[in-house]
Amino acid sequence: MVIDVPILSMNLDQAPLSAMLRVARVRVPCGREDQARQLEEIGFLPGEAVCVMSRGAWGGDPLAVRVGLSTFALRRDEARCIELEPADA
Repeated sequence: MVIDVPILSMNLDQAPLSAMLRVARVRVPCGREDQARQLEEIGFLPGEAVCVMSRGAWGGDPLAVRVGLSTFALRRDEARCIELEPADA
């Protein structure tokens, strides 16, 4: 018997440290389409490997994030716009 377990959605701001995940999509609040474009331009594209490397000491902001072969610092509100899926999806 195979039990289907639903994959819970997670945003980048919620990702555990060092977990290898993949970008599912970038979603931003209405009226902030320029922010989605900026995130996509620096490499947050569907299917791209992503990993949270560290979080800031004060409140976890900013996050050091590796996407592909590049590392960026993102604010939590930016990271919240990036939806993730398991790396093996």
